Order: sequence, then C-alpha cells, then structure tokens
Amino acid sequence: MTVSGEEKGLLGSQFYTEHPIYPLAQTVTDLNIDMIGRIDDDHKSDTNYVYIIGDDKLSSDLRPISEAANAHTGLKLDYKYNDPNDPNRFYYRSDHYMFAQHKIPIIFYFNGVHEDYHRPGDRPEKIHYNLLARRAKLVFYTAWDVANRQERLKVDRNEK
Repeated sequence: MTVSGEEKGLLGSQFYTEHPIYPLAQTVTDLNIDMIGRIDDDHKSDTNYVYIIGDDKLSSDLRPISEAANAHTGLKLDYKYNDPNDPNRFYYRSDHYMFAQHKIPIIFYFNGVHEDYHRPGDRPEKIHYNLLARRAKLVFYTAWDVANRQERLKVDRNEK
C-alpha cells in the first residue's frame, strides 16, 4: 500500500487506519519502507546496513523473525533509532505509527538521514540500487515468514 502526506502529519496512513479496506483486526503487521536506498554519514565506510525501528515495541515475535530473515541478506541491522530516548523520534514520525496506534506490530526500515533528506536534491540517481534491493529482500523474507505462520504475531508488548 502506498500512502502520502507523511510530512504533513501522517495524513495518508491516518486516513487508511480510520477507513481501512481490510479490517484492522485482520491486519497482522505493517512493514514500512521509507527511504531504503541511500546511505547516511554514519555508514559511509560500511554501507551494509539498514536501520530497524519499532520491531520490538508491540510484539516479542517480530524481532526474531526479522533477524532470521536477515540470514538471506547479511545486512547489519542497526537499532540506533529504535531507542525510546532517540531525539529524532523516528518511531513516531512515519506512516507505520498510525498502525502501531492500533496495536498492529510494525517494522520501520530506514536508511537514516543524509544531506538530501526531505530536500529537492534527493534524486533517483543518488539511490544505491543494489543496496536497496538487498534491503527490500529483507522486507520480503520477513513478510514471507509472517504470512506463512500458523498463528498471528503475538501482541504482548507496549513499549515506547
């Protein structure tokens, strides 16, 4: 699903969660992909990473699934921005948060902030497509596992 209006207040995801096509009670997870094709300054020397945010906030099942799925990609899963004391508060600033508000487990995949973050200079030719593909594979294998489980993800946590 594609939504818009994130920068103006998560408008698209808010609208969807208020008027879902499929009942939210039947929504198992939200795997939010937002900016996974660039590299931030902290990883210029080792670009083999992706930030993982929110995977442990609502379900104790999701992080182990994500980490097992990572066997297919070998990325460094960086949890820096998952810290509840992170001053950037990315967990609260992207579309997955509207789903988390409804107790739907989420993972937010993110490449971090770079010099073109939310600026007109963020152009397609600056995307690292091979890295983007590997990050997308992590999302795919995580989704595959979640979709093929016998039972739904447990919603057994309420972390900030």
